[in-house]
Amino acid sequence: MTRAEMLARLRASNGVWDVAVVGGGATGVGIAVDAASRGYQVLLLEQHDFGKGTSSRSTKLVHGGVRYLEQGNIALVMEALKERGILRQNAPHLVSNLAFVVPNYDWWEAPFYGLGLKVYNVLAGKYGFGHSEILSRDETLQRLPTINPEGLRGGVVYYDGQFDDARLLINLVQTAAEQGATLLNYTQVTGITKGADGFVDGLVARDLESGESFEIKAQAVINATGPFSDGVRQLAEPDAPKLIAPSQGIHLVFDRTFLPGDSAIMVPHTSDGRVMFAIPWHDHTLVGTTDTPIEHATLEPRPFEHEIDFILETASRYLHKVPTRADVLSVFVGIRPLVKSGDSKLTSALSRDHTIHIDASGLLTTTGGKWTTYRHMAEDTVTQAAELARLPERECVTRTLNIHGYHQNAERFGALEIYGADAWAIQDLMRSDSTLSAKLHPALPYTGAEVVWAVRTEMARTIEDVLARRLRALFLNASAAVQIAPAVGALMARELGWDARRTQQDVEDFAETAKAYQIESATAS
Repeated sequence: MTRAEMLARLRASNGVWDVAVVGGGATGVGIAVDAASRGYQVLLLEQHDFGKGTSSRSTKLVHGGVRYLEQGNIALVMEALKERGILRQNAPHLVSNLAFVVPNYDWWEAPFYGLGLKVYNVLAGKYGFGHSEILSRDETLQRLPTINPEGLRGGVVYYDGQFDDARLLINLVQTAAEQGATLLNYTQVTGITKGADGFVDGLVARDLESGESFEIKAQAVINATGPFSDGVRQLAEPDAPKLIAPSQGIHLVFDRTFLPGDSAIMVPHTSDGRVMFAIPWHDHTLVGTTDTPIEHATLEPRPFEHEIDFILETASRYLHKVPTRADVLSVFVGIRPLVKSGDSKLTSALSRDHTIHIDASGLLTTTGGKWTTYRHMAEDTVTQAAELARLPERECVTRTLNIHGYHQNAERFGALEIYGADAWAIQDLMRSDSTLSAKLHPALPYTGAEVVWAVRTEMARTIEDVLARRLRALFLNASAAVQIAPAVGALMARELGWDARRTQQDVEDFAETAKAYQIESATAS
């Protein structure tokens, strides 16, 4: 899969696309997979890189949502638990079981949470990941050796799923392409066109690399731009009322010593009413998240100081080794595209269900939801779009569609496990050029072969694309990522034909971007 190949597909297209999707995150790419696998002609355009926004910035969990169970949203929990099971079935190389321990410090917590998590298991049915059970104090300490022991009574353990969000997204892009879809990153939609009847009939777009413009006709145009949905809607209807109430959540990343076991911590009630997780991820410890209303969405959001303080303070109550700012290796921020609900100013109260909205112009917008339910969101959206555009009715097939890289025993590949079946090809790269097999940085697991693979087969176009999303270096250790940027740039220059000036500029651009992920540069805005 190359960008040149995708551009060739676009240029060769003389007719009208069945479905044109704006937005290359989980929702948009999921829609492309669904629509293409039904046999529709599909085009997807993303203004930056795939997953640049929210879809690479999640808590890395495939879960039903314990908090939604407590809120009484049984339907959402059941849908998410079912989708969790389907995702593990279709992408076993990326989705794995993870034990979560709810530590108990009050007498009532064990029976209360124990009963609630039993219900959670029952709702999962055949899609369950494991049975919950009440733990003694010693059993809790054995699973969580760094938990604060003072006042600890015991815990409750339950099981959910974990994944790498950006890696899944890239595999979904590859899956959509294999199903016949055309997908382009760095292609900005600059206008939405209408026919004589006043209904949306296409897009105007510009390739940000070459400057080439395209006029695209489509039977159905789907806006899947998440937090940026209102901006796209206003291309079709300048006076369209706002649909999105954005909220941001931050995560802090520490080294593995803060959570050295194989279990995660789930704190069901924090002072802001959210759930807090501390989870092992890629041999690091990830802690989050917050829920802060914001006025406007940006492509590279920054944490507020009070969010950093909140997570550090909350984590310090539960971890024997108290984390400080100096311990933070990376901080990343994601924006939730929550759907407005009356005059509510509390984003934790807004709907996490997905919403399909059709403007008077016929532009279809799908937003809300979460990573776990991306497939179901896509199914609903494509079915609605096909009906709206009067496309031939075709059944959804994604419930049993293997995602690119599918491999039942990917753990055999060690550090390359998340590539699934692609790991063999990356190993071949290492064997063909021994210089590509060495680690790029001692604090990170990545090699030069993975950089080359990302450029040749995964449409990575910048150092940021590689170090933030194809590899997770920027999210794991921002300082280390900056240090290896010149080496990554040199490999990319060899693959893409960059000159020294172009390479240096990309190194500098990445260093500037990385400042938002380094705690000393994270200031309140």
